[in-house]
Amino acid sequence: MSARLASAFWVQAYLTRLRVQLIPAFVTAHGDDTSGAVLVKLNTLDGKARIFARRFDLLTDTRIWDVVFDGPETDADAVITRERTVDADVWVIEVEDREGRHLLDEEGLA
Repeated sequence: MSARLASAFWVQAYLTRLRVQLIPAFVTAHGDDTSGAVLVKLNTLDGKARIFARRFDLLTDTRIWDVVFDGPETDADAVITRERTVDADVWVIEVEDREGRHLLDEEGLA
């Protein structure tokens, strides 16, 4: 069983990795510092967006990032708004990259 990082610490580490790769990213909703879930919105700057959410995979006993939305950016924003009404503790990070880079598939970010 792996130890869980506090959400605020994970968010800061993720933003640092993105910054090193010169990928713009912004916290658009500050969630609970300790245990808030994190949504990552990837804005490809062409009117489209994807939203990633982390889930626990029982088969592999690991946390993985799933695409929970893929479509028009305006619809992605609506999905996030709905999620924030259900869970006020959720973090939302918006990543802007025309190439679709988000780094969530890199080691250490699960």
